[in-house]
Amino acid sequence: MEMLDLQLFASVVEQRSFSAAARMHATTTSAASKRIARLESRLGVRLLERSTRRVLPTDVGASFYARATRILSDLGEAESEIASLGNLPRGTLRVSAPLLLGERHLVPILVGFLRTYPEIRVELALGDTFVNLLADRFDVALRVGSLADSSLVRVKVGVAHGMVVASPAYLARAGTPEVPRDLSRHVCLRYANIPAAQEWRFRGKRGTTTIPVVGNLTINHGGGLREAALAGAGIARIPDFLVADAVASGELVEVLADFATEPTGIHLVHLAGGRPLPKVEAFVNEVGSALRSRLRSLRT
Repeated sequence: MEMLDLQLFASVVEQRSFSAAARMHATTTSAASKRIARLESRLGVRLLERSTRRVLPTDVGASFYARATRILSDLGEAESEIASLGNLPRGTLRVSAPLLLGERHLVPILVGFLRTYPEIRVELALGDTFVNLLADRFDVALRVGSLADSSLVRVKVGVAHGMVVASPAYLARAGTPEVPRDLSRHVCLRYANIPAAQEWRFRGKRGTTTIPVVGNLTINHGGGLREAALAGAGIARIPDFLVADAVASGELVEVLADFATEPTGIHLVHLAGGRPLPKVEAFVNEVGSALRSRLRSLRT
């Protein structure tokens, strides 16, 4: 089975057209059709249903397409990994990061990184879903919070401080809490992804205080909490990297600033096992340093 056969088949499925797939691979439509027919003959199954308007995979073809794309992806990654073993960082670097942290603070840094390392191609996946670096084929991940996986190399790039914030309109309407226990009289916006978010912990002169909070809105995304707070829906506890700009502009007001919330570590992580590939090492060193400076400046 030739590599071009797999590539042509995958392109035909994706483009729903033999002619479009043939153009992508600099060949003729008839040659592409013959290669797919040969592939079907070799496998002993019909992979595609052909009509005058479009081409669709059969059930067997859809299953084979999923496997073929994995094979092509693995081979592409293997090629990139071999290329990265040279003296200069190069090849594809797959990075996972939380949506808003990545969007607001990682993406601006990547511009300079890619200028410095033009032979690295970054594939950045933004989302709040936890990824398994090995199973999901990521080289590096940016993570906020505790790290339970001891098989990962972790590089600390910052600390997220929870800021308790509300809009000026909400505070004018409901009053400003002076001490944590005042929150029992306020609408508190809660983060759904952390069960412990139903209780907020504060550190004061007399030790740690745990305050149960109540409210009629629970959201599973930090950006949603930010927007709800901006709209005056209640008081929210949100990491500083998401709201420091809104506090600086006056759109949000920090309350209970004298009572510190528990900080959370921010790390770049990658798989262990000897010295990392040059592309990973360059990313962790260069981007890690820039992130440290950027996140440190949020409260200065």
